[in-house]
Amino acid sequence: MNKNNNGPMLNAYPDSLGGNLSDIANFLSKNELKDVFSSFYILPSLFHTDLDRGFSVIDYSLNELFAKKEDLKKLDELGIDLKLDFILNHASVLSKQFQDIIKNGEKSKYRDFFIDWNKFWDGCGEMTEAGYIQPKPELIKDMFFRKPGLPILMVRFPDGKEVPYWNTFYQEVRYPSLDAVDIRDITGVQYSIAEGLASLLNESLIEGKSPEKILNESNIYSNKLSDDQRKELCEKLESERKYLGQMDLNIKSPLVWEFYDNTLKTLVDYGAKIVRLDAFAYAPKEVGEKNFLNEPATWDVLTKVRELADKYNVRLLPEIHASYEEKIYEKIADKGYMTYDFFLPGLIIDAFEQQSGEVLKKWADELVEKNIQVVNMLGCHDGIPLLDLKGLISEERIQSIIDTVVKRGGYVKDLHGQKNVYYQVNATYYSALGEEDKRMLLARAIQIFMPGKPQVWYLDLFAGKNDHEAVKRAGAGGHKEINRTNLTLEEIEAGLQREVVQKQLEMLRFRNTFSVFSNYSEFTMKCDGSKIFIEWKNEDSSAVLEGDLTSFAFNIIGEKDGKVIYKENFL
Repeated sequence: MNKNNNGPMLNAYPDSLGGNLSDIANFLSKNELKDVFSSFYILPSLFHTDLDRGFSVIDYSLNELFAKKEDLKKLDELGIDLKLDFILNHASVLSKQFQDIIKNGEKSKYRDFFIDWNKFWDGCGEMTEAGYIQPKPELIKDMFFRKPGLPILMVRFPDGKEVPYWNTFYQEVRYPSLDAVDIRDITGVQYSIAEGLASLLNESLIEGKSPEKILNESNIYSNKLSDDQRKELCEKLESERKYLGQMDLNIKSPLVWEFYDNTLKTLVDYGAKIVRLDAFAYAPKEVGEKNFLNEPATWDVLTKVRELADKYNVRLLPEIHASYEEKIYEKIADKGYMTYDFFLPGLIIDAFEQQSGEVLKKWADELVEKNIQVVNMLGCHDGIPLLDLKGLISEERIQSIIDTVVKRGGYVKDLHGQKNVYYQVNATYYSALGEEDKRMLLARAIQIFMPGKPQVWYLDLFAGKNDHEAVKRAGAGGHKEINRTNLTLEEIEAGLQREVVQKQLEMLRFRNTFSVFSNYSEFTMKCDGSKIFIEWKNEDSSAVLEGDLTSFAFNIIGEKDGKVIYKENFL
């Protein structure tokens, strides 16, 4: 892929279509998929990961359950390049670097690979009895934390010292389960007492209580322990505690930059032409700054990463959600990066509901006039963005989108637990459109005619419906599973027989193979009430989409050298 390749890109987990990457490679080898996609964004469960369906990376080796190098080679032979994730801000607790810290403590070569909270805040707050510094209020008042309390994980070193490390995202501490025999051997208490203690401890630890708190509570069992016995039992549990989570990297460490370089090289060796930078805006941290999109530190970090990426001839796609009125997308573009069109998914729903293409045209014109290079989409693994639309359409229209999608079975995701501060809605795009084929087809047509590189969520391609059972199985916080249903080989074969799937494939093939969809062609969009007209044109070719946002009827005509090479009426 050259740097101007705007061909459609499939988007899926490595196990989304059939069960593994080999199945997806076989899927893309089918006649029905010939010349449909030029790229494939494989989500990071492709790698050796543990949490968040891939976004907590242990290391960037291939996940042996889902992929092997032969699969990547087959994709390359099909002419399909890759977009892969690089999680810039954090790595898993199970990474070799963090595990080395747990094992070797102060002697670990990776001691400062992650951010020691107390070193970071030294001299800027008061030490608490719990062993971490509480920063001065004025220094953290503008900080953006993703969860309640300070973003700390207390880590036990081999000598028993507790060290707080910066932990923006998920964390979990697990203690070993002890039975009555274990407790009897440790403390020497009678078996019946040990049996009661085992039940009390194991239940309370699951609830999230610390061993010290449990053992110091007054009850019939812990009251039988001496102070030394409590200490021995507590020491046993603490010395064997384990962690899950994503730990923030210390970008001031040379070893982190060595890791960045090695990671980019690995991704390029896999076939990556685009590298998506996940959570990049959290990486630069300074005392008194807001620790999210700090300026100019964020751009300085991106510049250094781009210098590494340029060595390997790979494009960077920084990922960030911010409101339209903040113009962050424009800053990213001005600095020479691709950016995400997180506005299009909501704008299409808004256009359908308002029966007007006015804002779509405004947005398309801005992309062209400012030469903003984007990857656009309808659905994705995360949800349909809402936060991004602030300032582009009114609050009332954003609320109308929310109400519409929720009425059709979707869920509202608030901003990091803050009620009434919307972030996204979770639904399949097909369900968000009311599960009507004609709406899905027009939405896809608009996407592929908009400026940018179209990214296609696999479930949208198959007109997938909301999976409420998956949400129930996932439990609390499992709302995103509504749009992540894995398809079996049988479901794929059945889906390929559906007209709504076949028509999408035809349009995508046209988009992929017709050279008029180029950064060098002339783009025009017009709207008259519910009628829209979009044209791509160069010296010898043109592609036209005419559609009606009320009836959802549309037609596409492609011409080259005065001859019609593609014509479809969707009435």
